Amino acid sequence: MKTNIRKVAVAGMMTAIAVALSGFSIPIGASHCFPIQHMMNVLAAVFLGPGSSVGMAFATSLIRNLTGTGSFLAFPGSMAGALLCGLIYKKTGKLFLTYGGEMIGTGIIGGILCYPVVAFLMGKQVAVLFYVAPFLISTVCGTAMAAVLVGCLISTGAFSYLNRLLAEGE
Repeated sequence: MKTNIRKVAVAGMMTAIAVALSGFSIPIGASHCFPIQHMMNVLAAVFLGPGSSVGMAFATSLIRNLTGTGSFLAFPGSMAGALLCGLIYKKTGKLFLTYGGEMIGTGIIGGILCYPVVAFLMGKQVAVLFYVAPFLISTVCGTAMAAVLVGCLISTGAFSYLNRLLAEGE
């Protein structure tokens, strides 16, 4: 298997941007909503594919946890959204469906996957759907930011250029 060094470099830069902007969070209920992560999930899904987008989400969550700017809840939320929107974009190539994949993956699936993390790792009792609403709010904000950015990239021609550039070497 040949490694696309450009994609690895871009995934690293996306991780660095997400970590650097991790100070921008919105406290909603018991969670800190982090819309930059959701924006990066969509961008990674579109430009890098599902595997690299999950890797970027994991690396960002890990670094944020190690530096004290994140919680264990970052893992299931960000990784589920990155995987679903990456798979949808790879299968359909449709941005609108990709945005929906991020919102469903993070907001609903990721929110539900937080239950075992909270119950077993953190030892707290919460309802199964407790994190769905805050995660949905966060992912809707981040996905909207990604949609605006992707729209700007499309209108300037940079979107197709970046896709071609990253596809080279595969």
